[in-house]
Order: sequence, then structure tokens, then C-alpha cells
Amino acid sequence: MIYLDYQATTPLAPEAREAMLPWLSGPEAAGFANPHSPHRPGRSAAAAVELARDRVAALLPPGGRVIFTGSATEAINLAILGRKPNRLAVSAIEHAAVLDTARASGAQVHLLQTDSEGLVAAGTAVPAGCELVAVMQVNNEIGTIQPVAELAGAAHAAGALFLCDAVQGAGKLAPPEGADLIALSAHKLYGPKGIGALWVRDGIELAPLIHGGGQEGGLRSGTISPALCAGFGAAAALAGARMDEDARHVAMLWDRARAMFAGWTLNGSAARRWRGNLNLRREGLDVARLMADLRDIAFSAGSACASGSGRPSHVLRAIGLADPAVKSSIRIGLGRYTRLPELEDACARIVAAATAQGV
Repeated sequence: MIYLDYQATTPLAPEAREAMLPWLSGPEAAGFANPHSPHRPGRSAAAAVELARDRVAALLPPGGRVIFTGSATEAINLAILGRKPNRLAVSAIEHAAVLDTARASGAQVHLLQTDSEGLVAAGTAVPAGCELVAVMQVNNEIGTIQPVAELAGAAHAAGALFLCDAVQGAGKLAPPEGADLIALSAHKLYGPKGIGALWVRDGIELAPLIHGGGQEGGLRSGTISPALCAGFGAAAALAGARMDEDARHVAMLWDRARAMFAGWTLNGSAARRWRGNLNLRREGLDVARLMADLRDIAFSAGSACASGSGRPSHVLRAIGLADPAVKSSIRIGLGRYTRLPELEDACARIVAAATAQGV
């Protein structure tokens, strides 16, 4: 199997796995202890959680705190519903976790439109009365990098807080400048599934969604997993140390893949983009048939979060593509463990299978 779906999830880094193992051990090592217990094994587990918190925080701006959650989706829910805004603005190409939570909040929702490149204009005005603005750092479907610093400035000028979904950018890019709330996910930066985090700028108050024992500073009750935290922390530390190296590797892969897909059209900006994301279309391409013909290559027909819905991508529609163009698009995700020979093999086979369709 050749894995080319890094936007959906990333492989677990060996270093993250090793960091998790002690906290999955049996009674002889007491690695299973509850980190909220006052005895020695509990204090040891709590120390592992706090080390992980510090490592995740190192990827984020100073002047805030990291709240561990079960996922980035939960973090986004906490950020939006925990503020209880009456009016908010979100970009039209946000992840469903933002769009659906915004609609479910009961607030008046204003959509910030993008251009054909998949970018929200830096000079976009924030409607009067907005209390929260949400724009993602890197789009999960087309990889475009938004001008978050300028948009955060516009939000603040309008009296609003700025929420940034940094799931696809954390550990790959500098943290989103000017954000007040930042959501991230461990499994998108080579950590384990089942844990995310919300960074909250100092002085910002949130109401909890989950009540009970008052863990995570009262914002997220429930026993936290030292193993998941340790894996998240190790992955975050590794991502921070390898950020430049990973970016160079991915850029090399991108250049080669782009050359092999000559004649295909890129969806979204080529310049303002995380190059681990290659979203392409070919007129007349039957993507379902393509994927059936290439079952040993893992790539995507769109956002993994919308798979099976039967709905055309709202992101590709937002950049002006008609449904036939949307349905003839594929997404190839590249990352740290993608090797050039396997990428070349996969690209050649995708092109050949598309050509066999007569497109």
C-alpha cells in the first residue's frame, strides 16, 4: 500500500509510539495510574501529562494555556460554544467542525468568501457586532494558507476574538499570529488519534462543555490519558525540531508530483499553499472508477471528513468550481514518511489509469 492521504491522518511517529508505551504498561510499572490521583504513581502520570502540555505549547504562541481535548473537533466546539457568541463570522471553506458548530450555536453566522485561489482576502471586513471570527490556517482540502495575522487584526479591530483551526498547519508552519484561540490535533502531526488541544490566550474565559471532575482547569472534565498526552507531546517536539527538514522534503515531493501530473489543473493557490497538499482535477475523470482501479494507493476524492456524504465539496464549490469539476478532483497528501520512489510509482499509475479512461 502506498499512503498518500496525509490530510486525513498521518502515520504515528516511532518516537511518539515509544513515548506512549510506558503509560500503557501493567501493574508492575504503575504506568496505568490515574494522573489525577494524589499517590506517587498518580503524580508520576501527572508529570508526564504536564511535560506533554509544555511540548505542545512550544508549537504555539506565548501567553496562553493548552487544554487537552479528545480531538480538534472538540476543541473547536469548546472555543465556539464556550464563548456563546450571538454573531460570528467564519470563512466559507472552513472544516465542517467549524461550520457545523457555528450553525449549531444558535448565533447569526456570516460567511467570509474566498477568491478563486481559495484565499480569504487580507482586507476582508468583519461585520459589525461579530464577537468571534474563525478562519483556518491551512485548508484541509486544497492546502491554501490564509493570511491569518491580517484577518486576526481585522477581527480585533471589530471587537471580536479570532479562532484559528491550525490542525493542518501545527508543527509544519509558524503558529498563527494574532489568534486568541487555536485548535490542533495530534494525529495530523504524527501523533496518536483520540487527543487534540485548544490553546487559549491568557485572559479569555470559556464555559465548559463537559462537566464532572473539573479537570483541565475546569474546562474539560474526565480522566485524561497519560499515554495519549505523551504521544502528542513527543510528536509535537519532533515536529518542532524537524519543521524545516520536513518542509524541504515535502517541497521536493511536490515539485516531482506536479511535473508528473502535466496537463492536470491545480485547485487552489500554488504560491500560498502547504505543499504537502496536491489537489488536482482532470476534466471528465471518473474518480470513483480511478480509486477502484488503484486500491493499493491511498488517496482521496475530497475531504475525508465528508466521505460517504454524497455531497460535492463545499470548498471546491466556494472557489468557483462547477459540480463536474468538483467531482473530477482528487487530493494527494504528502508527508514526512512519503518516499520519492513510491510517490513516482503512484503518480505514474494514477496518470495511466486516468488516460485509460480516455481523459
